[in-house]
Amino acid sequence: MKTQSFRILLGFFAIALLSTGGAVAKTNIVFIFADDWGWGDLSCHGHPYVKTPNIDRIAKEGTDFYRFTTASGVCSPSRTAVMTGHFPARYNIDGHFAWVPSNAKRNMPDWLDPKAPLLPRFLKEAGYATAHFGKWHLANNMIPDSPLPSEYGYDAYGAFNCAGEQMPVHEDARHAIDFIEKSHAEEKPFFINLWLHEPHTPFHTVPKYRWRFRDLEEADNIYASVLSHADDRVGEVLDALDRLELADDTLVIFSSDNGPARASRPTKLELTHDTATGAGYGIGAAKGVTGGRRGYKGALFEGGIGVPFLARWPGKIAAGAVDKRSVVSAVDLLPTFCEIAGVALPSSYVPDGVSQVRALMGKAQPPRKNPLFWKMQAAWPPRKTRPDHWVSYAIVDQHWKLVTNKDASHRELFDLKADPFEKRDLKSENPAIVDQLGKKLEQWKATLPLKPTGDVFSKERVSSDQ
Repeated sequence: MKTQSFRILLGFFAIALLSTGGAVAKTNIVFIFADDWGWGDLSCHGHPYVKTPNIDRIAKEGTDFYRFTTASGVCSPSRTAVMTGHFPARYNIDGHFAWVPSNAKRNMPDWLDPKAPLLPRFLKEAGYATAHFGKWHLANNMIPDSPLPSEYGYDAYGAFNCAGEQMPVHEDARHAIDFIEKSHAEEKPFFINLWLHEPHTPFHTVPKYRWRFRDLEEADNIYASVLSHADDRVGEVLDALDRLELADDTLVIFSSDNGPARASRPTKLELTHDTATGAGYGIGAAKGVTGGRRGYKGALFEGGIGVPFLARWPGKIAAGAVDKRSVVSAVDLLPTFCEIAGVALPSSYVPDGVSQVRALMGKAQPPRKNPLFWKMQAAWPPRKTRPDHWVSYAIVDQHWKLVTNKDASHRELFDLKADPFEKRDLKSENPAIVDQLGKKLEQWKATLPLKPTGDVFSKERVSSDQ
């Protein structure tokens, strides 16, 4: 009798497998990556006048991670880390992609190598429908022969700051929703990069949103209006997931590529024009806040790299929780997303990051075996107008952070657990820690390439510069 019952159970199991194609349903992933959105630029983080109810909803229905850091204080390196799971210095990408002469002068390639290990390609090969909508900046629209986003493993894209036709900045959510609907109809799991323009300059305002904040001074009004517009578009995507009954099967993450931009001196409010996105207000309207963190965009202090990171996955990630313990980095996203998607990474691929699935689920992560590293081009001595933008290298190992100028002639040490705002330099009291971290940093620097390699140069670059 037991044998017969067991056979019946096996029969039901076989029918279930056939009805699902023999595969377990995969989790959809929507990664929302804003541009220059400061940690304090959310109403759920206490901003005095910016209103972000839709992004706040991700925090309310998910977990708010306070110790997330990007891999750079500027755009292109941060995006490189997300795409590759590697520190961007491994590709000589330590600044934003500009026009060819500027890239050559800074010893940078002209674009991220499409042959690099790439998150969207890993997911596409595992059966995901993949798409990118919004800012690209892994090349530049001023480099017409740079690879299109479709060459990086995406089934569909609409983008700006890339070669080819530039997608209008406010059409990102509409395209994302169309792709979600299409993937759902085809019964395919989807991975979407939704990389918002806001609140990067120029600030492209819309009267509807200016009216929402009509009582504010003009610069504050402009800044609040563009954030509110972006928040509404995030809400449209969340509403689409609800309408299609996909919310429970979808991981949604909101974050930013670096901290907020600020003018280094009082700047007149005026219109500017960007070749990729069009006309809008310039840096005089930049009012981003860091929630008390030191420095702004372009700095390797926490104000430049410590940004919002909100994760929602109903039934898997705790709702309404705040995580002040887990140290999460942009280089962790590739191994994290791949584990969630059930993707086995190639044995030849060695990420700099680690999967943070346990942290997402509210479980304690083992201590990191390897430190986190940063490299940027920075001026020394510090400029009076930009006192926190002198750091060229940084290392974080557990709760200690060491920052140095280019030749390591000046170093500062911080205990991020006790002093997350980096107000007290502890190098004098901890010379052994400074020496230990300094050696690890030098060992890492020795692994970095001296110059870019591969098919990463525009035909506009003079051959002698390669």
